[in-house]
Amino acid sequence: MRSRSLLFGAVLALTAPLVGAVPAQAVLGGSESARPYPFMGSFQPSFPRSPHPDGHGCGVEVLAPQWVLTASHCAGKNPTGSRVGVPRGWQVRIGSLDTGGGGEVAEVDHYYRLATHEDEGGFWGKDLALLHLRTPVRAEPVRIASATPPENTPVRIMGWGMTCNNSNNPACFTEKLREADTVVQPSSACRETDPGELCIGSRDGSVASSNMDSGGPALVREGGEWAIAGVVSGPGGVNSPTLFTDVTRHADWINGIISGTDVPPDDQIPNVEGAVELDGCAGSVVRTPTARPEDPALLLTNGHCAAERPEPGKALVDQPADLEVPIADPQGYPQTTARANRLVYATMTGTDIALYRLDKTYGKLADEGAKVFELASAPVRAGDPLTMAYTSRRFGCTAEAVVPHLREDGYQQDDSIRYAAGEDCAPWPGTSGSALLAPDGNTVVGIHNTHNRDGEQCTEDNPCEVGPDGTETAVRGRAYGQQVHLIPACLGAGSELDLSRPDCALTGSRR
Repeated sequence: MRSRSLLFGAVLALTAPLVGAVPAQAVLGGSESARPYPFMGSFQPSFPRSPHPDGHGCGVEVLAPQWVLTASHCAGKNPTGSRVGVPRGWQVRIGSLDTGGGGEVAEVDHYYRLATHEDEGGFWGKDLALLHLRTPVRAEPVRIASATPPENTPVRIMGWGMTCNNSNNPACFTEKLREADTVVQPSSACRETDPGELCIGSRDGSVASSNMDSGGPALVREGGEWAIAGVVSGPGGVNSPTLFTDVTRHADWINGIISGTDVPPDDQIPNVEGAVELDGCAGSVVRTPTARPEDPALLLTNGHCAAERPEPGKALVDQPADLEVPIADPQGYPQTTARANRLVYATMTGTDIALYRLDKTYGKLADEGAKVFELASAPVRAGDPLTMAYTSRRFGCTAEAVVPHLREDGYQQDDSIRYAAGEDCAPWPGTSGSALLAPDGNTVVGIHNTHNRDGEQCTEDNPCEVGPDGTETAVRGRAYGQQVHLIPACLGAGSELDLSRPDCALTGSRR
């Protein structure tokens, strides 16, 4: 799959890199709209860590009283990335110039995506989604254009995209609708296009759509009325027009769902209860068998996921922390949220773990319905079945071998778990920190931490196995996890770390 950015924006860490390739204003070359468009709306999916004060993420267009159109990648930020399903906390604001007030507000109760990035048939040119509203809106719908607009066709673009490319500056997120008039360009004016994509904007990018304009329309005039011809998908290159999905090519798919004659079934959602999404990593809330309801809860992830990476041979102990911890329900939406206020321990020597203390007790999390896993006190052995608990799916893995020593970029872990290669056990960057579960689904027996990306030997992102004679072996694609059975022996009452306990064997213990 080729690499290309989308224009959804910095709403989630997964999409944060999009800003840099986008010009530095919303609807470049445009101006604030003087009047609202009844069919135009703001999609506000209430994602965690949204930088926009009202949760705006994308544009939508009303096609029928209970149906709006947007980009697939906007609806693709449901926790499990499913094609069809029921969201939580999604709403649209229709017919207002302001994302923070006015118009009509309706809850989204279903989403239907035309394509996903995992589709073998491709995603680009199919970046469309329909959102069903729980209650009808009174706004007058916009109709779909009758045909693909040819080159040089006048079009109007609009949206609430960022006004500058600094996602940390609240002033970059406009609440006022902006619009601009431009034309359809030949596909060669954009860096790369696929069938089903329109290249729209000025050739030098001075008039174009921007970050967080995704899902917004390209409107053409037909019979004296506006009709929608395209939906914002991604940038066409630096200082270039923007790529839009050609809506006219997919009118049959849209009409089949809206009419009820061809409605796809809901996806089967994997149970991801208890997974915690961190910044570029995953985690889980864990307890020892002796933990009490009044003890502060602990979050487990990798040592290399800590804000400060521990030095080889060292451990970080009792450090300040401030980390949001959303604990997933079975569908991946936050069941509850806590904060990590202390880094209890982190190391990348001997194992690769980090423990954080949360601001909630185990009893409080139980009252809030959060899933808490139990830490194993016995090691993983070759042949043990494992489930890798990532935030959007569950990987079925098997412990192929326990490697005496694993070496990577100056660090060494011991008794590492190598997974048997298979289609269902193929972690990727970002899955670090995912718990490895025993068959009971409740016991954390290990934690995923690395895989060999390039086939290099013992370099960063390319771990190698070290044999008894010192021989180093690196195999591209091999993935590894670390043992966690050493942790309970180092924890006492109140979730307190005590490296001086007789059975404690973590790095930094007094042995």
